[in-house]
Amino acid sequence: MLNIVVEARKQLKSAAQEGRVTTGKVRAISGALYRKLEDKHIDHVLVHCEALLEEREWALGVIAYDWAFRVRKQYSDDTFFTFENWLVKYVKDWGDCDDFCTHAFGELISQNNDLFEHVVKWTKHPNFAVRRAAAVVLIYPIKYHKYSKINPYIISDALMTDEHYLVLKGYGWMLKVLSESEPESVYAYLLKNKVTMPRVSYRYALEKFDIQIKQQLMGE
Repeated sequence: MLNIVVEARKQLKSAAQEGRVTTGKVRAISGALYRKLEDKHIDHVLVHCEALLEEREWALGVIAYDWAFRVRKQYSDDTFFTFENWLVKYVKDWGDCDDFCTHAFGELISQNNDLFEHVVKWTKHPNFAVRRAAAVVLIYPIKYHKYSKINPYIISDALMTDEHYLVLKGYGWMLKVLSESEPESVYAYLLKNKVTMPRVSYRYALEKFDIQIKQQLMGE
């Protein structure tokens, strides 16, 4: 059986000898390794992903989250609990959070909006990256208009005055994406919460509005 960790390290080392190892290079290596897998059943693939994540190295994590997204057609409700365990156990910073949540985990939520009830609980988690994930994981379903049973404002309300600036940026980013689908709703929400919403979240959220609306939001 192909030892994914060993083979990934080997290819990453080779890539490093040719220059800086970028995310693009890692994703190319990930694709090449994935094609070598004989058994692409989700259970088999996620075992490999876990082995990669256990190494707690950036590049190996990129490969793990990429592979998790590649088996998206095989997701089930049970996949949520595997992904949630990864989130709590391995995601410690914004980069891992965003990579995982804007692809694999976000796709899972878009497939089953009922899983949103579990996401709401993340807003109380002690790890800021998990709290950020509560907002960032909604970006994918919002972007692809697969959030009919989800109320994103539940998350922004819960994270409104979070103590960590990356959490504030996270839900501001979510609102920015939402503003492209529901501009009037987000506009009204920003006006309603202008006094209490931290500036960093507010400015992120209004980025997609045209200049006139931005001026109104900043000036009123």
